Amino acid sequence: MDTIFDWLDRMHIAYHDKTLIETALVHSSYVNEHKSYPHDNERLEFMGDAVLQLWSTNKLFRLNPPLSEGQMTTLRAQLVCEEALAQYNRKLGLGKYLKLGVGEEKTGGRERDSILADMFEALLGAVFLDQGMHAVDIILDQVLTPAITQPKSEKVIDYKTKLQEYIQSDSRKTVHYQTVNVSGPSNKPEFEVVVLLDEIVLGKGKGYSKKRAEQMAAKDAFEKMVK
Repeated sequence: MDTIFDWLDRMHIAYHDKTLIETALVHSSYVNEHKSYPHDNERLEFMGDAVLQLWSTNKLFRLNPPLSEGQMTTLRAQLVCEEALAQYNRKLGLGKYLKLGVGEEKTGGRERDSILADMFEALLGAVFLDQGMHAVDIILDQVLTPAITQPKSEKVIDYKTKLQEYIQSDSRKTVHYQTVNVSGPSNKPEFEVVVLLDEIVLGKGKGYSKKRAEQMAAKDAFEKMVK
């Protein structure tokens, strides 16, 4: 049976702490059903998010010709948004190693962007803690480096950044996002989010993760404002 360690071997990435690497694959739904697993991958996801931000910032900073701060901000947001991370996960074939609870599996969790994106970040976090940034380079050079020069589809456009840039072109104000409702079953909640400026609702959006709902709210607001 193919394992994450076979995948790492094929990528020529060394590993020392197998438990750490395996934890990156463990969704919270699996921990709820398997008490032998004390931790899910959420802490490693937090670490991986920071690693990804640093790696992508360094990569964009070194591009030639140089990009402006605004260009780097927009492109980085597109490269590391939830939909893009899920695409990287699929391209690398990592989803089959994900450990999910039965209920999450039955409702399509293995193909859900939010879960795949979180797992991808968690694996980056685990690999970084175990082997350092060089090992992270090997993974991200496979998927994120090529994505820098590829046209971005509508799905991975970062509307939160576009909206903020549009607002700040006219003022120094900052928008903020608020979750106003959560519905659906616990294993597949749907979030409803509003984006506000000076307590005025600019747009609304829904999604099966907070990140996606925020993007949809920003898209709604941006499209209304540029009409």
